[in-house]
Amino acid sequence: MSESYVFSKIFSDAMSPVNLQPFFRQATESFENNDITMATLVTRNRFKVLSRLATHYQGPISAAIHVNDDETKDEVLAELESTYQGNPDMQKYVDIHLVLDNFDRQFNLWRNVAKFFSRTDYIMMLDVDFHLCTNFRQRIRNDPQIMDMLASGTTALVVPAFEYVIGDDGLDWHTFPTNKEVLLDQVDAGKLDMFHKSWLKGHGSTNYTKWYESSELYKVTDYNFSYEPYIIYKKDGSPWCDERFIGYGANKAACLYEIFLSGIDYWVLPNDFLIHQTHEYPEATRRKERQYNRKLYSNFREELCLRYARVFVATGEWDSPKADNLREECQKIRGFRSAMNLPAAEPIQQPPIEPVEGVEAIQQPMVEAAQ
Repeated sequence: MSESYVFSKIFSDAMSPVNLQPFFRQATESFENNDITMATLVTRNRFKVLSRLATHYQGPISAAIHVNDDETKDEVLAELESTYQGNPDMQKYVDIHLVLDNFDRQFNLWRNVAKFFSRTDYIMMLDVDFHLCTNFRQRIRNDPQIMDMLASGTTALVVPAFEYVIGDDGLDWHTFPTNKEVLLDQVDAGKLDMFHKSWLKGHGSTNYTKWYESSELYKVTDYNFSYEPYIIYKKDGSPWCDERFIGYGANKAACLYEIFLSGIDYWVLPNDFLIHQTHEYPEATRRKERQYNRKLYSNFREELCLRYARVFVATGEWDSPKADNLREECQKIRGFRSAMNLPAAEPIQQPPIEPVEGVEAIQQPMVEAAQ
């Protein structure tokens, strides 16, 4: 079978045809199996950012790089080659997997490519715009307990993400804090805050209030289906990102949702963090694509709940801890319990409302909102 035929099956949910060239440039360095690869996706305007990441991280990077297959192709590939040859750290640490087609923003396909061709047991799903402020790679690899958790395949480590309140303050990564104490000073001063605070569901489950005070690894307990943290996890045995999500909105959340439902718990690292390097977003495009993906994600969550529930039942794992996340999350979806022949949820008991003098108190029934 030809390589292109095999790839057409591996990435069968993506838009096609795709000209995929794995290891278009292969790093010269050899890596230990238990190392952590930065699995990231890159477009033309982020070549220099990838180069900086290689120099800063000094470790394995698997980059899916998308280039439009049009009249600009040769110019863009020349820019990429110049960037790669101009930085010895790029040559040493970065595997480049070229995705050559005219389908913009197939983010989950690109994530899968970066993951598929990673050469270590563990990966971090990273957006290249984030600066790695602390050396969590060394901290994790030197901690036997955390390494055992990763090796089990049931743990994903969350690295909390921040951004500057004033965008211009996030332009120069040289000025970013490199330890928690300095970061907390900037949070207290109102300079830094959680990433995308205006969309609390995106990172709120990390529980930043707890993180500010914590010195120990802690588990995410208040999960939301819009949660999209930056995680480190085991490559083998973990779900892939669904490639039907094209464009902005829900693509990463859908990927993280499936990882969570599969039985992988999220644990937050207490002393490590990322900071977003400021750049502009194409807001008009984002609004349109989010509207479409919102509908897709609603159906996708229901589909996943039924599919994984049937797997857990068939494998005898329905009553095991592996199914805890699914049982907790999927019962929020209307019709799930009846579809799985589960008993009805216990009704919520409310305390009686005290009558108010001169006013007839009317108690309204509580309506459980479907997620």
